[in-house]
Amino acid sequence: METQGHVAPMIAAAAADGARLVVLTEMYASGFSMAAERIAEPVGGRSTQFLVDQAQQHGVWIAGSVAVQPDDEDKPFNRLVLAAPDGATHMYDKIHPFSYSGEHEHFGAGDRSLTVDVEGVRTSFFVCYDLRFADEFWARALDTDLYVVVANWPQSRRSHWQALLPARAIENQAYVVGVNRVGDGNGTPYAGDSVIIDPLGETLAVAAPGEHVIAAEIDPARVQEVRKRYPFLQDRR
Repeated sequence: METQGHVAPMIAAAAADGARLVVLTEMYASGFSMAAERIAEPVGGRSTQFLVDQAQQHGVWIAGSVAVQPDDEDKPFNRLVLAAPDGATHMYDKIHPFSYSGEHEHFGAGDRSLTVDVEGVRTSFFVCYDLRFADEFWARALDTDLYVVVANWPQSRRSHWQALLPARAIENQAYVVGVNRVGDGNGTPYAGDSVIIDPLGETLAVAAPGEHVIAAEIDPARVQEVRKRYPFLQDRR
């Protein structure tokens, strides 16, 4: 509840400033943790319900990931929840658990992508380590205007985060929103570096050090314009 009380005013501020899609971090309520048995919530649990309630209250779309334990699964999932203003929800389970640190031993792997029309913007969602797998982004490119990546990406690999996000934008000629954790978690520092990038790889907005709300306009017509002017995607095999 403490996290929700902290996040709620920022959601309200973003909505008041005209945001239509508000994006929170990976495991926004708990921070990334391998303690699945401690942090995993049931389907529709309080962290998911908070997103639904906030989306309805402010009339916006809200995305963030939550550790979720379905009744019919052995392991929980690192699940991105997209809550719509009308109370509907869309789910994406992280396809690539971070095996380098043993995430695959504690969380199951998803097996399907998620692309949703968010008020005319075809939006595809990914979680943290998925960013390293270009093929997942390529597979959705023709149906995507905007990629959203939520993360707990550590400061020690900050340069990778800063390189891969614009790479995904440039190679797929689409907008990219990367939202990352800040502060310290169990001795691991996080630099944040949340950013919004346009289809040519140009930075539209970037967060200063610390906790901030950033915003930019996403125009699907710009995606089509770039792809028409530079028809690179048709040469992809």
